[in-house]
Amino acid sequence: QVQLVESGGDSVQAGGSLRLSCAASGYTSSPYCMGWFRQAPGNKREGVALIDRDGGTNYVGSVKGRFTVSRDNAKNTLSLQMNNLKPEDTAMYYCATRWNSPCSYTYMDYWGKGTLVTVSS
Repeated sequence: QVQLVESGGDSVQAGGSLRLSCAASGYTSSPYCMGWFRQAPGNKREGVALIDRDGGTNYVGSVKGRFTVSRDNAKNTLSLQMNNLKPEDTAMYYCATRWNSPCSYTYMDYWGKGTLVTVSS
């Protein structure tokens, strides 16, 4: 049974940094696609960043240049380095995975329970 556990959420001031982590268990080998999503109160969930097994990445426009997604295939962990945080980044952040291709915001199989990021101005 696949389980995803996020950590690293916190309250920070605008301009600050946070690093989120996600530990994936239950896989016999590394999933093809891993990604971060977020949902702010009153908003729909949106994709933030994706990374495939080969290291290919994709970012939503609002975080490009500020966020960096990475993964460790041997440990089945996913990270999101978030720099220059803005109040509009405030949200619950979720880790998600998909076993095989495609690596897309639309086709995730498993989800974590989330970690809360709050950015104050």
